[in-house]
Parts: sequence; structure tokens; C-alpha cells
Amino acid sequence: MRVLVVEDDLTSRLIMQRYLSPYGENNVAVDGKEAVEAFQHATEENQPYDLVCLDILMPEMDGQEVLKRIREIEEEAGSRGLDRAKVIMTTALGDRKNIMGAFREQCDGYLVKPIDKKKFLELLGSLGFPGESRS
Repeated sequence: MRVLVVEDDLTSRLIMQRYLSPYGENNVAVDGKEAVEAFQHATEENQPYDLVCLDILMPEMDGQEVLKRIREIEEEAGSRGLDRAKVIMTTALGDRKNIMGAFREQCDGYLVKPIDKKKFLELLGSLGFPGESRS
């Protein structure tokens, strides 16, 4: 599994990497612009990400805009349905507007920080990754 963790906060980034390290390759981006560039590059190199964990509040470009660009990149590359990356929003923003906006832009899951490991692994499992069996 190839994962892109998009998080500007070092502590949150390290926690996500620790949760995900047993499952495969983890790359990081520290702002929205870097995330879009990494996603575009991976797609062009025919090594797409399987999972993107995406914060909303970030410099350069917020997570909602990054999600929109990810889906545009996939559309341009011909990726649809099950071929698309799963995107989990991992953010401190738990308000209805942000949650609905993320799902409108086609995120696959939404977790509010601090990220609970058990809930995170259950969500991974529900998305078809081997998360629910590991705690």
C-alpha cells in the first residue's frame, strides 16, 4: 500500500506515520501545494497512492482544495471508481460545513483530531485496507 500523509503539524504527522508504517510505503507532504505535486508526480509515474490522509488547515492550499485537485488529477488520468485513491480527512475541524464539503468533494472518510487509533484502523478496514485486524 502506498500512502501520502499530508499534515503540517509534526506531531500529528509522526502519529499518522506510526499508525500506517505496518501497511506499506509512507510519504509525507507538509503543505497543500506539496501534496498536489506529490500526488501528480506519483500518478504520472504510474505509482499512484492507495491512501491519502489529508489535514484541512494547512499553508499554501487547504485540504478541501487539495482533495478537489486530487480528484481532478485522477479524472484527467482516467482513474474512476475503485481505481481512485481513498482519501481520509484527518482534521481538527468537526463542523458540519467542513464535513459536508469534504464528502461533496468525494472524500472516503473523515476523522476529527486527536485521531483515535482504533477508529482509524476500523475506518481503514471499512475501506478495504487491512486496518481492522491490527490494533
